Amino acid sequence: MTPIDLNADLGEGFGRWRLTDDEQLLSVVTSANVACGFHAGDAATMRRVCELAAERGVRIGAQVSYRDLAGFGRRAMDVPSAELTAEVAYQIGALEVFARAAGSRVSYVKPHGALYNRVVHDEEQAGAVVDGVLLAGASLPVLGLPSSRFLKLAERAGLPTVTEAFADRAYTEDGTLVPRSQDGAVITDADAVLERSLGLARFGVVTSHSGERIQVRARSLCLHGDTPGAVDMARRVRAGLESAGVRVEAFA
Repeated sequence: MTPIDLNADLGEGFGRWRLTDDEQLLSVVTSANVACGFHAGDAATMRRVCELAAERGVRIGAQVSYRDLAGFGRRAMDVPSAELTAEVAYQIGALEVFARAAGSRVSYVKPHGALYNRVVHDEEQAGAVVDGVLLAGASLPVLGLPSSRFLKLAERAGLPTVTEAFADRAYTEDGTLVPRSQDGAVITDADAVLERSLGLARFGVVTSHSGERIQVRARSLCLHGDTPGAVDMARRVRAGLESAGVRVEAFA
């Protein structure tokens, strides 16, 4: 059985405001998608999360985003390619400083929110993100939806690609995520999340929003840090996977 990585979005606070329980989630996940200051996060938060991740042996990933603090990176934006490329590289570079200071490094890159969904189909924006990773100066693995334009362009550019699935998000029949604006887009029932996690990790299948079983082959499973009850849910998922004989380990 293929090992599965557990990743979560962390460091999603700003100043005195904190959204995710970073310390508790870092005791469960194997990879941390750290906000790099564009949709959430600030220098002190990035440093703190990198230190905690390094202490626990959790891989540090740069979660790059559109520059959209007010909208948490979830608003559609049209950013010129050259600007987006530079901003992606900027975010990776900023996180790398704190990762190295903590005795670790940035091990992969994952887009966030509206950018993540945009690069599934948008060739130009996907190419700009790939160029940003390359501009940052390292052949970092990139994390994204299976069959996305982003992963295809990254592979063409020589970057390692890692497919991802979501235990707590609803899927359409074509394997993309149901928009958060629709009812049922976020799954908060812990039993359902566990059942979906086991199906994805063991068989590569999940039930879509319409009830159709679809194939989603993934090496990494995402549990959103801002989902209600995220810590307990993450613990249940990890324990359930390990009880089912699934090896939980980082991909990077």
